[in-house]
Amino acid sequence: MNLTEEQRDFRDAIRDFCGRECGTREQREALLDPDEEAQSTTLYRKLAQLGWLGVAIPEEYGGSGGTYVEQTILFEELWRGLAPVKALGSTTTVAGCYKRFGSEDQKARALAAIAGGEVMSISISEPGAGSDVAAISCAATKVSDGYVLNGQKTWCSFAHRASNILLVARTSREGKPHNGLTIFEVPRESPGIETRRISTLGGREVNDVFFTDCFVPEDSIVGEPGRGFPQIMAGLDGERLLGAAVGLGIGQRALDDTIAYVKERKQFGKSIGTFQALRHRIADLATELECARLLTYEVARRLEQGPDPVTTRMTSMAKVKTSELAKRIALDGMQMMGGYGYATEYDMESHVRHALVLPIYAGTNEIQREIISGSLGLR
Repeated sequence: MNLTEEQRDFRDAIRDFCGRECGTREQREALLDPDEEAQSTTLYRKLAQLGWLGVAIPEEYGGSGGTYVEQTILFEELWRGLAPVKALGSTTTVAGCYKRFGSEDQKARALAAIAGGEVMSISISEPGAGSDVAAISCAATKVSDGYVLNGQKTWCSFAHRASNILLVARTSREGKPHNGLTIFEVPRESPGIETRRISTLGGREVNDVFFTDCFVPEDSIVGEPGRGFPQIMAGLDGERLLGAAVGLGIGQRALDDTIAYVKERKQFGKSIGTFQALRHRIADLATELECARLLTYEVARRLEQGPDPVTTRMTSMAKVKTSELAKRIALDGMQMMGGYGYATEYDMESHVRHALVLPIYAGTNEIQREIISGSLGLR
């Protein structure tokens, strides 16, 4: 993989940080916030102090001014290192929206807060609107000095911890269903907001969010009124890249743990890693993972040049490939570890639980295949 010397140093620094700060299960468990499975305020603040939370935020807004490549390195290595800072995912997606569409005041305030360690959430999906964003019904009704929000959102990552929630709501029903959507920034402590955590196989980091007569002033709009749909679409390539980087990190850690186990585990008088059935299986997984990495980092470089149809197709390809490969590596790792792969004593069962959702979030892989096939003229 063609990284600059500075980028390699950045990657190595993150690896050293994860090894030192959260390299053992005991360290990770001690770091977790009360009633959390995936977030440590202590570790998150350390990332902020290092300037890593703002790695892709422009310097004028408190960030480091890095590129999509540095952002991809950060995500891959933090997820490989099992760092309990999973709120970084939703927060980075929110940062991208502010960078593209926020006013100068919004960018100066929100991006600096993100670089400084604040958690933010984005609220798009609803019980009846997942992949079909045009079906959004959460309403923003215009009043004299702002808007009143009513409706329910779901699958909102870390909304229970966020300082702000970026909400996609319907401000008009005129014209096509994709029209009339607007993005609002809503402080989570606003009157009329209720968050309820959803228990999942991977923990409780997602939420239902209910808005009941929740007032926001007019300057809470991010971007243009009624242009929420194209604004959402403009950020999807970046979100899929984050999903691909997470897949690389989980897949690499699952492979690392598998290799470490088969080297130590002995059966029939020798290490099971010497058996051809396992050696060749691992060789195939390592080869596919390196191919997925090359694709993902090429996408990161291309996104720096701006969106285009080929890059969008490649971003969907990267998301599909890394998510399904991470799931395969984790499941194969569990199989190669036998009963120990299924035991909570080892991390492999956790890798499986977290890999299973990868083909679903950041746009389901079924939707990604629609994008890929459509870009090839198959409609």
